[in-house]
Amino acid sequence: MSSAARRADPRAAAAAGRAAVRETPAAPRALRALPSRPVRALPSRTRTTGPAPRVPSVPELRLLPGGAGLRAVATASGRRAPFVLLVVVLLVVTTIGLLVLNTAIAVNSLKATELRTANAEKAEEVQALEQQVVSGGTPAQLAAAAVAAGLVPAGAAAYLVIAPDGSATLRGTPEPAPPSGPQAGTEGDRGTP
Repeated sequence: MSSAARRADPRAAAAAGRAAVRETPAAPRALRALPSRPVRALPSRTRTTGPAPRVPSVPELRLLPGGAGLRAVATASGRRAPFVLLVVVLLVVTTIGLLVLNTAIAVNSLKATELRTANAEKAEEVQALEQQVVSGGTPAQLAAAAVAAGLVPAGAAAYLVIAPDGSATLRGTPEPAPPSGPQAGTEGDRGTP
């Protein structure tokens, strides 16, 4: 197409320009390769003829000058040593703390068992004392205890009645208690000539 024809028909000129761009092969793109991956060619929009470029399947390995790789390994293990030491110290301290705590719990458990045993013994003593009080409070038990102590039963009692004006009146006849059996014989012997 001539330039005059392009000026006359702008649509035709644009279509011709697009066709020219399509016919030219695509510009090769810049490829970046990571050290761990091989470089692969990106597919282009146009087909090219000829053999495909060879891509190595294994990345090329090379040594760093001055043994930098050994220093990197030593530095990495040097950074790990304090962390590993910290973890070991924490484990040892935790284990010792658990042992101390377990020992304290065992001692407290033994004390609690001793206190429960002492409490049970004291409860048995209280129960025995209550039983003694109940059995000693019967009238027969009281009379036997009084006779053992040398007491005698009282005779008929007399009462004083106080009137509102302050005078007292005696009701009943007071009698002395009879002497007890064993003491009566000894007093009689000592008594009157």
